[in-house]
Amino acid sequence: MMSSKATKIKQKKVPNDVYITPLPLAKKAIEMIDVVEGEIWYDPFKNSGSYYNQFPDTNEKKYTEILEGKDFFEFDEKVDVICSNPPYSMMDKVIAKSIALKPRVISYLIGVNNLTSRRIEMLEQAGYVMKQMHMCKVFQWFGMSFIVQFEKKAEEAEKGIVSYDRVVWK
Repeated sequence: MMSSKATKIKQKKVPNDVYITPLPLAKKAIEMIDVVEGEIWYDPFKNSGSYYNQFPDTNEKKYTEILEGKDFFEFDEKVDVICSNPPYSMMDKVIAKSIALKPRVISYLIGVNNLTSRRIEMLEQAGYVMKQMHMCKVFQWFGMSFIVQFEKKAEEAEKGIVSYDRVVWK
């Protein structure tokens, strides 16, 4: 039986994907990324700036924010690092667009139910491997969350830290 909170989330007609990442957790995500001076850091879902405002000062910073009329899905500039908390209701579309921008690093805070083998496979097929994962719990958010960091493979044989299969076991 589903909890009442899970039932409410599942039955939402219009998703509410605006959840502000606590500043220390955004900082944790940023600190997981190897800083390469001169790279362009990008926050596609800036909102309050939890990530953007804490990006390294040594690097150029870019952002989009739909509330300011700057749509991530229309953004088409060079970036090296993507780091943010995306709207979970559009996760497949977010991953596809992130891959299309061809950054060195894609790092997102995502809910446990959104980290699926199919989505990991989407990234791997595009040449990315999961380099780091940090599990966390944010007060009043549904379930556990993960900071996941994917990096462009340096060589064809490079493996990530996760193994999986897409078999439905019975």
